Amino acid sequence: MAAGIVVADDEQNITDVCRRYLEREGYVVWVAHDGEGALRLWQEHSPDLLVLDLMMPNMDGWEVCEKVRESGETPVILLTARGEERDRLLGLSMGADDYMTKPFSPRELVLRVKNILRRVAQVQIPQRGLEAGEEQDALYFDGLSIFPAQRRVIAAGAEVDLTAKEFDLLFLLACHSGQVFSRSQLLKRIWDTDYNGDTTTVTVLVRRLREKVEPDPSQPQWIKTVWGIGYKLDGKERS
Repeated sequence: MAAGIVVADDEQNITDVCRRYLEREGYVVWVAHDGEGALRLWQEHSPDLLVLDLMMPNMDGWEVCEKVRESGETPVILLTARGEERDRLLGLSMGADDYMTKPFSPRELVLRVKNILRRVAQVQIPQRGLEAGEEQDALYFDGLSIFPAQRRVIAAGAEVDLTAKEFDLLFLLACHSGQVFSRSQLLKRIWDTDYNGDTTTVTVLVRRLREKVEPDPSQPQWIKTVWGIGYKLDGKERS
């Protein structure tokens, strides 16, 4: 089944170009020209991804992203004509998965859409030979369990809802427990492309992740800062 995408922008030439390029790749595309329309399409069609312009009438992209995050984890790419750092950081802190500044290449948009959808795909791995309730290829640490096939995380006994990028960051660090990654390395690995951002983006993502998985984000148990270098997951994996 083809993935569904909502594209919302008050400039029709932008929605027309985005729709044309995305439909060429086989995606089903719904278009809105204001925030209320984007939110309505999200509620009606349960799309796999949202592409939202920040500055739209009736309801801006920030508000739409915030409302989506209140009850769902649909990936969001934000579009803006402004490249100011505070706009990017605000969008990322609200749970956006990616950020593109106008003017942008529609081919690059398609690439980012593909990368995000590939990462969040719910891969159904056969569970043959496993006992009921067991997960395949799960990672276990003291108080932290990660199930990559289902993209599930349990921290301190409670299931945690993570965005695609938050899960990717946690899974990368967990797969290399104890290894220190610089912010530049994480930026390149998590965004999976030559992302035109700065390393502050990674700092915001780490903060969001800690707020969700750490019992005390101010004194993280698992996701540790290595001052002057970057971050690592500190914990011994259990079999």
